[in-house]
Parts: sequence; structure tokens; C-alpha cells
Amino acid sequence: MSAKAKTKSKDKPEIEKITECPECGGNRISQDYDRGELICEDCGLVIDDQYIDQGPEWRAFDMKQEDNRARAGPAMSEMMHDKGLSTEIDSSGRDSKGRTLSSSKKAQMYRLRKWQRRSRVAGARESSLVSALTEIRRLTTKMGLPRHVKERAASIYRDVVEKNLVRGRSIKIVSCAVVYIACRKLDIPRTLDEFAEETEFDRKEIGRTYRFLKWELKMKLKPTKPQEYLQKFCNELDLGGEVKKKAQEVIERAEEQEILSGKGPTGLAAAAIYIAAIKTGDRRTQIEIAEVADVTEVTVRNRYKDLVEELDIDIEV
Repeated sequence: MSAKAKTKSKDKPEIEKITECPECGGNRISQDYDRGELICEDCGLVIDDQYIDQGPEWRAFDMKQEDNRARAGPAMSEMMHDKGLSTEIDSSGRDSKGRTLSSSKKAQMYRLRKWQRRSRVAGARESSLVSALTEIRRLTTKMGLPRHVKERAASIYRDVVEKNLVRGRSIKIVSCAVVYIACRKLDIPRTLDEFAEETEFDRKEIGRTYRFLKWELKMKLKPTKPQEYLQKFCNELDLGGEVKKKAQEVIERAEEQEILSGKGPTGLAAAAIYIAAIKTGDRRTQIEIAEVADVTEVTVRNRYKDLVEELDIDIEV
């Protein structure tokens, strides 16, 4: 490289670091992709006339075209035992130019695909991981949990395998426990009873495994708060935002007066919604709320009485 080229390269401003105009000091910097320029919108100065477009060189007018023209593979995923990094051999029976393969080549590709599938899952450990990820996918789909919960649960399960904590335990119950941990970490309200309904294990078994993994992985999880269940319960009871807001106020007042200690969050959330529903005139019975919150009617009634008495709430019968 010549000295002139070196000087030019050195003097040229780095695009990533340009946050303000060198002429007027403005920070409204825009990119003209058609002209390949970096422009200040305040004074019109062309900061860089050789701006490189980092996007694709092709255009797509719908999702199908985008999928066909994109040459990069999918993003890494914790839900695949190899994180999606291993190669795959196409089964279309055509070469790179679209020509049909001969019979001998097809047989060869078939054998290669077979050994490729076998090599992707090598050993008992990877086979166990595949089974666990399948169970995590099944459980999260059945419970209607979002994709990021699946990814977090799969990541936690890998940590469990790394520390050899699965030995002596069922893969299914460990998978169930890591999904519950993922829900707790991502502030998605799900109770142990809900997990027990969707699996073959009871609440105590899942709770015992969850506490063991939490202890061994040295995880610090915040206690579940009643506020986390308000939106879920209100949606299932077909209650509007006004009821949720009023129930939130009840819970916040109870927190300020420190009367939530020792009481289950679902029962408190149910009682707060019952009070808010009465206050707003959009009433629901204690039985309806108890069914949604998965607690007994007696629990709703007792928590309701506690909140009304402690917070001195005036309820019209």
C-alpha cells in the first residue's frame, strides 16, 4: 500500500463512530443508500461519500422470496442438541446446478445422509439431551409458553447436564423443573400445580427437583409476587384494565403495610381481583376466581377478609 493510500485510509472517519456532524455539531445523521452517502440532516454536509451498505445485495418482495434468496442458515438455537451448527445433506436428489443425480450417486447420498444422522447424535449423553429437548418442546408448547422460555429452559438443562445432576433422576421431571425455573427467571407466572396438571408428576415431586437444581446451580430467584398473576387471572376472567389497575393498587397498599408475608401470591392476587371487581361493578363470584387462580374458595374468602380488614376497605354488599 502506498503512503498516499495509507494517509487517505487513516484520515477517513470511521462510520460506526460518527454520532455528530463535524461541521455544525448536529446529531441527526442519515444514510442515503442509493447514493452511498452519510449526510447531516441539519446542515446538509456530506460526511462520507463512500458509505458501504451492510445489507443484502438482493431485494425481496415477500417472505418466500426472502427465504429463497437468503444464503445464510438459521440462527443458533439452544433447542437443537447441536445448536444447529452441524451440516445437513439434501434429499432432493439433484446437484448444485439442479440436474438429477444418477442412481449410483443417489445411493451414495442416501448412505451419507444415514451416517450423517447417526453421527449427529453420538453417545448416550447426546441421545439423552435430544430426549430432554423434545420433552421441553412438548411441555412448553402444551402450556402455551413463548419461544424465549424454551431457549432459556434448554440452556439451563445444558448446565444441569454439565454438572451431572440428571443421574438418578427422570429426564422428564428434570425437564419439567428447568421449564419452571425458566418461567421464574423470565417473570412468567406459572404455578407448580399447572405443571402438575400437564405432566405425570405431582406438585411435591416437581418442587423437590426444582429446589435441588436451584441449590446445585446456585441460582438466586426472586419470590413470586401477587402482581405477576394479575394480568393472567384478569384475562381468563375476561376483566378489563380498570379491574387490574384497582387490584394492583390493593396489592401495593398491602405491601406498604407489610401484610403479605406468609401468604400465597395466587390467593392474594385472587382476593385483590375480587375486591377490584366489586369496586368497579364488574363482579365475579369467589368460585369463578378460585377456579382461575387454582385455589380453594375458602382461600379467596380468607385473603379477601384479611385485605378488607387490614386496609380498611369499604365494600358495598
